[in-house]
Amino acid sequence: MTPTDDTIDKLVIFLAKRDGIDKLVKTFQYVSKLIHHQSEPLHPFLASRAKLLEVTSGLSRKAFRSGRFLSGFNALRRNPGAPHLSIFANAGEMVYFFFDHFLWLARAGVLDPSLAPRFSFVSAFGESVGYVFFILLDLIAIRKGLVEHGRLISQKAGRDETERKEKEKAIRVDRVMRLMGIAANIADLIIAMADIEPNRFCNHAVTLGISGLVSAWSGWYRNWPA
Repeated sequence: MTPTDDTIDKLVIFLAKRDGIDKLVKTFQYVSKLIHHQSEPLHPFLASRAKLLEVTSGLSRKAFRSGRFLSGFNALRRNPGAPHLSIFANAGEMVYFFFDHFLWLARAGVLDPSLAPRFSFVSAFGESVGYVFFILLDLIAIRKGLVEHGRLISQKAGRDETERKEKEKAIRVDRVMRLMGIAANIADLIIAMADIEPNRFCNHAVTLGISGLVSAWSGWYRNWPA
């Protein structure tokens, strides 16, 4: 199999996942936001088309995430003795995805559009809580991995060298994945803050566009087939 064939196979697998489709459409959404911001003064026609793609991409992503709140519920159900940080993280994610359904229906015109700001605030608040605790969980896991990595390095050479190297590699891979997760969660936290407490920094089109792409591409990396 050639490298090109392997890449195509991985792309097919990636796009077969719901998260894969979500990251692709999220890329469309935030690239369109940046294009709209840059082209609005001089190219209004292009700006209007980019804005349309941004809005429809955002609504499409909400449709793709239907029922996603059950993943957080399932995580709590399967781990009743989970640490407090994990409980808060998954609970925040559940609130986010649950109210995201109503936000989608309001923006689509099925529910009263005037309710959209309320749904957006509650969804973004739960999202922010979840991101904060997921970031803390990843930082704690990275710290534990660094401690374990240091312990493996300090071990005597008499230990099975192959097994030690495999464990070191697994720790490094896990660390990279968690750093990607932290990057995505921080970027999404900035986007959520734009809904919770609008301000000049978080609500700027460039800030939102870059944050959205950081989140999308970090998720792309994490979901790409090994």
